[in-house]
Order: sequence, then C-alpha cells, then structure tokens
Amino acid sequence: MKLRNWLVVLTATLLFVQIAEAQDHWVTTWAAAPQARLQAPLGGQRGGPAPPANAAPASFNDQTIRMIVHTSLGGRRARVTLSNAFGNSPLTIGAVHVALRSRESAIVAGSDRALAFNGKPGVTIAPGAHVMSDAVDLDVPQLGDLAISIYVPGDSGQLTLHNTGLHTTYIAKGNVISESVFNDAVTTRSYYWVTGIDVVAPADAAAIVAFGDSITDGSTSTPDANRSWPSFLAERILSTPGAAKLAVLNEGIAGNRVLADGAGVNALARFDRDVLSQAGVKWLFIMESINDIGQTTRANATAGPPVTPDDLIGALKQMVERAHTHGIKVIGCTLTPYEGAAYYSEQGEEIRLAVNRWIRTGGVFDAIVDYDAVTRDPANPKVFKAGFNDGDHLHPNDAGYKAMANSIDLRIFGGKSVSAAAKKN
Repeated sequence: MKLRNWLVVLTATLLFVQIAEAQDHWVTTWAAAPQARLQAPLGGQRGGPAPPANAAPASFNDQTIRMIVHTSLGGRRARVTLSNAFGNSPLTIGAVHVALRSRESAIVAGSDRALAFNGKPGVTIAPGAHVMSDAVDLDVPQLGDLAISIYVPGDSGQLTLHNTGLHTTYIAKGNVISESVFNDAVTTRSYYWVTGIDVVAPADAAAIVAFGDSITDGSTSTPDANRSWPSFLAERILSTPGAAKLAVLNEGIAGNRVLADGAGVNALARFDRDVLSQAGVKWLFIMESINDIGQTTRANATAGPPVTPDDLIGALKQMVERAHTHGIKVIGCTLTPYEGAAYYSEQGEEIRLAVNRWIRTGGVFDAIVDYDAVTRDPANPKVFKAGFNDGDHLHPNDAGYKAMANSIDLRIFGGKSVSAAAKKN
C-alpha cells in the first residue's frame, strides 16, 4: 500500500513539473538594435556622443570579442541571437560562448558555456540574416551581467553592430574564447553581431520594448553603470514587490530618425525586426521624432525639407497600429526639451510642441508617459530642469534618466505594484 501511495505521489509530482515546464516560455531579457558602423562621430548634430578614441576597425580577423550585457529578467536556460543584417558577405563565426561575468573581462569560474547552432560549434550567417543559437542550461541572473564571447576565424567583412553600447567590449587576438580573462585587450563600447538574449521564464513573464533614439539608447549616461532610463525602469520593476515579471529591452539607436535613414535605418523600416520579433513582448514605449525635427529645421539643414507634425504623427500612428495588430500595448512618450542643442530652432520647437500635444490628447496610445513634463524647467519649459542635463541641452544625464524611469506608474503593466508617486528610489 505504501509503495502504491508513493508511486501515486511521484506520478502526480512529475505531471505537475511537466505542466509547469510546458507553461514556461521564451522571453528576451536583453537586446540591442543592429546598425551599420558609423563613418563619422554623431556629435550633437545627430543626437549622440562621439565613439571612443579606440573605436573598432571596419572588420575583424582571427580575433575574439567579449561583450558585457546587463540582463533584466532571469531564467534557467538561455539562447543568443546573432545578426549579419548589415554585412556585405557571409559571416563565419568559429565559436560563441556565454558566461556569467565577474568583473571587467573576467568570467565566473564554472559558468562558461559553449553555444551550438543546429548542434555545431560554429555558424555561417548570410548577409542580411540572423541566427538563433541552440538553448543551453545556465542560471541567468536577474539584473546581472553576462559575457558573450565570439571568435571570428577569418575576415568578418562589413560589421553589423550597435554603436552606442555603453559597456566596455574586450577584443583579443586569436582564439581565446575559453580564457577566463582577456589580457592586453583592445576595448571599445560597441556590441558586435549580438542582438538578443532570451531566457526561459515563467508563464506570467513578458517583455517591454523601449523603442527610440539616443535618449532611449542612453547617450551621455555613465558608461558601465546601467543608467539609461530603460535600465532604471528594469531595476524598478524587478525590485518592486508585487510588480509584474517584465524584462525591459533597449531598442534605442543614437541618432535614429522616424522618417529617414541616418544612424540606423529609419524607425518605420526597423520596427518589425527590433520590436515585433522580440520573444514575449507585450508592451512598447515609443520615443522618437526629435532627430527628424532637429535635422530638417536647423540652420542650413541638408537633411531634406522640414518635417511637419502631420508627417511625424502619421508615422507614429503606423507603429501603434502595427503593434496593436500583434497584441502589443503601446505607451506614448512626449519629447523632452532641447533649446540650446546644436540643431535647435524655433520652428523645430513648434513642431515638438505640436507632436507632444497630439501624444497627450490624440487618444491613440494605451498609456502616456510625459517625459517632457518630468524633465523641463518649470520657469523655462524649453530647457532641461537644473541638474538633469550636463551641457549638451539634448540628453538627460543620469539624474534625468532616473527621473524619467521613476515617473512611470508601474500599475500600467499590471501586478500589485506601488504607484510611481509612492516609489521614492
């Protein structure tokens, strides 16, 4: 009798585990929007910082690149997506490893995992394509650092990368992918080929995409410190008792525009790849248009005729409709002040105000976040509040980004979370 009871309990337990595992699903915990290598610094004109002095070459050859990514949601299994979206030839990857990061280029002993692609250690990616690795068992930490190491045995050709990585990347000669530390490495602050990391997460977990330009990308925030507003938001959500289990994915591109290519292809063209293809996405922030405004209305503008509010509103509506078609709810973000920026004009300011009025009152978005109201100086709404900008008059600093993230009422996303007003961190 006792044996039969034990078998019944064991069978029930195994069934429960199988049901629970069946409900688990893939959710992207980190992402970066792919783009082509910039040929010149962005500067203040395009809404982004100049690259580091030791910026990477136009290609790699017989080198290992170790990149540090900061997760949002944790999970027990992982897979990595690589992209050759802007490559001009097939990209041959010799090996890819993922590990827990200790400090700088060092990885945690025993955490290194070799990734496979269809069971093989390497992969060749056609121009314009991306590939997803096989899954690997790894306890991915919530709000922790992973090291993604990629060995390229031959000439990589034209790079697909994310220019404003804001985390130090380590580049070493030869195949040193299994080394615990990279010695004598060249460093940059860009991501190469890696565009997403997914984890197996519980059934109630999902992802938020933050879609935008340099203000979403985190330009002028402190490097290696996770001080962009999407990073601050992820920290808030995942450290707030009762909040929904949500990853926050930063799909900003410094200098990006809605209606024209520049730093990255235009927002309408990259929307499906950078938003709709993310695993488990349920919410979307949209904060774009300031580069369209500034680039086309500045003195001696060469970026085409000035955009109109209707041009930008029509494009934003398109993105909202496309998201809604896929069951994604959309949060509209007002555009922050920019008087004093290199491309400021009074004509552009009128367009910014018109777009902000529509975002607040147009009734198109599922929710609104008024970043303009949060960051502007009450005495002069055209400029940043004191202490929220370090002098370029375009990008928030760490304090400004944190204020933006803290202004979001977490009840938007469900769960039993506290309101933004009650959250003092």
